[in-house]
Amino acid sequence: MDGKHMQIGEVAARTELSLRTIRHYEETGLVTPSARSQGGFRLYTENDVARLMVIRRMKPLGFTLDQMRDLLDATDRLDAGPGLDATEREALLERVRAYEQAAAEQVDKLRTQLSRAEDFAATLRARLPEHAPPSH
Repeated sequence: MDGKHMQIGEVAARTELSLRTIRHYEETGLVTPSARSQGGFRLYTENDVARLMVIRRMKPLGFTLDQMRDLLDATDRLDAGPGLDATEREALLERVRAYEQAAAEQVDKLRTQLSRAEDFAATLRARLPEHAPPSH
């Protein structure tokens, strides 16, 4: 990382999260800005953006804030690395595996929902006269 700091507006644009959401994640302890400017503005790094992207990807899969916090803790500790003994490392990896499995299961459920929604939309389309233009 080049140590470049970004203000919250740039982070919001890059993550497609609202300022309010980013501040909420700070208040809940999920993502703390890496620094503050002399004027008190929140300053974020690429690592902070990466954390926000993990959260953004977990949210639609139904993970709770506590689960997000737990996964981020596990990955932070794995990334910190060399001081971990083999048992602790394996326990952390097992936590990450459990989240991966839960995410995969949720993706399968969403695929099923999407397929049903597509079938429903096709059923409705089939009932419309062919000469009628779509109204979307």
